[in-house]
Amino acid sequence: MEIAEHIDALRDQGASLAGAAGRAGLDAAVPSCPSWVVKDLLRHTGYIHRWAARHITECPPSVLDGPSEAEILRGGAPDPGLIAWFLAGHAALVETLAGADPALECGTLMAAPSPLAFWARRQAHETAIHRADAESAAGATPDYPAEFAVDGIDELIMGFGRRRKYQPSAGAESGRLRVVAADTGDAWSVEAHEGRLQPRRDPGAADDDAAAAAGCTVSGPASGVYLYLWNRLDARQAGVAVTGDPAPLASWQASVRVRWD
Repeated sequence: MEIAEHIDALRDQGASLAGAAGRAGLDAAVPSCPSWVVKDLLRHTGYIHRWAARHITECPPSVLDGPSEAEILRGGAPDPGLIAWFLAGHAALVETLAGADPALECGTLMAAPSPLAFWARRQAHETAIHRADAESAAGATPDYPAEFAVDGIDELIMGFGRRRKYQPSAGAESGRLRVVAADTGDAWSVEAHEGRLQPRRDPGAADDDAAAAAGCTVSGPASGVYLYLWNRLDARQAGVAVTGDPAPLASWQASVRVRWD
């Protein structure tokens, strides 16, 4: 996906998140994030949007430190104005990204074609996954366009999966995990070797040799696989099939758990 497509997705997903939050109510529990209610979700995501925008406007050479999650959840606006506060920060981030110099230099969390490409993509998926949280509080499940969901799976596997902070222990199971978006034919493989995850993009879903070599295969519609790998749905809810030895999947799930520090 191109930068402009990620910005468009960010715009749409943020609006949908706010809409779902309004339907659920600020005090509704968020089933996909059991320690949160909707107001916590809005404060967290609203902070992240403002924090991300600072990288584009201030251009720091490394990623900015932030407050603790507890401090973030005490911030934001009072409850009556919380959705408006969230929408204001979201709109400012969209505007900041859309008007940014494509050649700007600033810190990023992962390798990307450019810093602007990184922040547009990361915030599109950050917001989309938290939109799923808001929808869960309202008793619904989003269905993402397949191209967008595939892009999010790729970011998780090829981006977060390579970050040192998410690596397994040296003695972790070294079997192969294969992930397949059955409706698009996109596929990825992940192996652990000497304490390092080694993800790669694979031939398409119909590649029988690749499928046979996998210790464990996770397969399903792109939107379902996206939410499953982000721990927002279980396999049944996501329409995902898990076959083979479950150990490589368990190793992945134990290692790649993305949290705000």
